[in-house]
Amino acid sequence: MRVLVVEDEPQLAESVAEWLRQQSHAVDVALDGGQALERVGVNEYDVVVLDRDLPVVHGDQVCHQIVGSESGARVLMLTAAADVTQRVSGLALGADDYLTKPFAFPELAARVLALGRRSRQAVPPVLRRGDLTLDPSRREVFRGGRYVPLARKEFGVLAELMMADGAPVSAEHLLEKVWDEHADPFTNAVRVTLHKLRRKLGDPPLVETVTGVGYRLR
Repeated sequence: MRVLVVEDEPQLAESVAEWLRQQSHAVDVALDGGQALERVGVNEYDVVVLDRDLPVVHGDQVCHQIVGSESGARVLMLTAAADVTQRVSGLALGADDYLTKPFAFPELAARVLALGRRSRQAVPPVLRRGDLTLDPSRREVFRGGRYVPLARKEFGVLAELMMADGAPVSAEHLLEKVWDEHADPFTNAVRVTLHKLRRKLGDPPLVETVTGVGYRLR
């Protein structure tokens, strides 16, 4: 998934981003509300992890604009305020979930994953196609009962292909969802990652190239 972390404390922002990257998400970081709105206007995010008390543009206004844009991004609001009225007001703005600081990284990651499933229609908790099974929460892939160890990008690419359920997925879409905003659009990273993925999945081949369109699972 593509995730935007909006947090004005740089160390916390990078810690959250790195934890989510370990779950094979593509993660961008914004340190204030203005940066957040710029990134949301350019990139297609599945989930926005949004600190409420932000400089430049307050988190409430950022949330309001994300919800009003109908971008489809789900908002997980973070705040140091544990008061019930604060949580209620945050949800009233359109936030999809609320987490108070301090929080445990595993819980945040689980909430992001749950929101990401809601941002796409009918995405089950465990993805299956033929003899291939992918569990996003456990970051496990099995083919024919055999465990397949995958690197982060390989896992992310396979997840996108499985969610497409046989429909072609373009290289541009894979760059958008699996890599972050620093990815070079002219890079061969997608092709290289798919080459490694095909080799690890074994025979018979599962991933095929659709000339001029992208890639899909058989």
